[in-house]
Amino acid sequence: MRTLLLTGPGGSGRTTVAAATALAAARAGHRTLVISADRTDTLGTALGAAAPDAHPAAPAPTTLRPAPDTRFREDLLALQERAASALDLLGAERLDGEELTPLPGAEELALLRALRDAARDGTYDTVVVDLPPTPKALATLALPEQLRRYLRRLLPPERQAARALRPMLGRLAGVPMPAAWLYEAAARGEDELAAVQRVIEAPGTTVRLVAEPGPAGADAVRAAATGLALHGLRTDLVVANRILPDASPDTWLAGLSAQQHKTLDAWESTYDHVVRVPHLGRDPRGTDDLQALGLTAPAAAPAPAPWPVTEAPEDDGSHTYVWHIPLPSVTREELGLIRRGDELVVTAGPYRRIVTLPSALRRCTVAGAGLREGELRVRFAPDPDLWPRER
Repeated sequence: MRTLLLTGPGGSGRTTVAAATALAAARAGHRTLVISADRTDTLGTALGAAAPDAHPAAPAPTTLRPAPDTRFREDLLALQERAASALDLLGAERLDGEELTPLPGAEELALLRALRDAARDGTYDTVVVDLPPTPKALATLALPEQLRRYLRRLLPPERQAARALRPMLGRLAGVPMPAAWLYEAAARGEDELAAVQRVIEAPGTTVRLVAEPGPAGADAVRAAATGLALHGLRTDLVVANRILPDASPDTWLAGLSAQQHKTLDAWESTYDHVVRVPHLGRDPRGTDDLQALGLTAPAAAPAPAPWPVTEAPEDDGSHTYVWHIPLPSVTREELGLIRRGDELVVTAGPYRRIVTLPSALRRCTVAGAGLREGELRVRFAPDPDLWPRER
């Protein structure tokens, strides 16, 4: 399955670009699904379901807007039922389904669940996801990895006591042992989160950045490219949206056009693939307008960007290991590194990620780091106290 995750700064027109991309994929013969978290249905407006130029007989993508309310209510009521004995012991008053409203984060979880279900179903060749603006989109895409880490830390499955030993261990410890249903719920959550993470990290999944060229758009794209690379997500395309005509007798429009083309030149020299989408002079609505934008069906996804570990000889005959982490556009002042056990906390601008060290580096100490050619290169020196000793 080819999955396109579209994001960009707010107001960049990413929903319109998502609709045009999905339409192009459907008309190229792909079974296409477009998912949007926008409750105002701007996706439907862009596709022009009720517009006079809509052609019902032509191939069209299937649209889906996940409803977090229903699923959140079902999940919370099911959790309440599984914890019934503990709640009764505490004298807690049960919650009714009618009084439940989604908590913050429910929409993001509903979007991720829809993406997982689309991959599991196998009905579609292409899935286009209209994500929120970049900071929220990155937080959403990083959510499965973060929640899995929290679950492993709070309820490590290898420490789950056997059912028969629970009463005895509880008496010895003097406190009640965690109930079996808690571990079972954690295991189900781990499975669901792992399935979502597999889709996000799949070879056929890429991110497309949509922005208007200009100073603000340039800053947003640079920050987004850094955040995406930090989380191991590939950007296959930068969509420069709402490009003004090259020549205009209007001095004001000519100045804006010159500013756009200055940013475009910088983007095309920095990023591998940049697509220019023209300004139609109106908000695109309906299939004819979407086709006029000139977007095409997605090609094959580029190869994943590796994070290799290489060996580097030193002058004294010893050797160190270098971990290469691609971080385009980041500056030295924006970087931060903290070693924490078998993990490395990497900060790049406003984004942070906790990554597990490769096995070869866990018996090493951090010997330094540097930024070279768009890569963060972290040097590790073997620690004799941590490596196995020969007998």
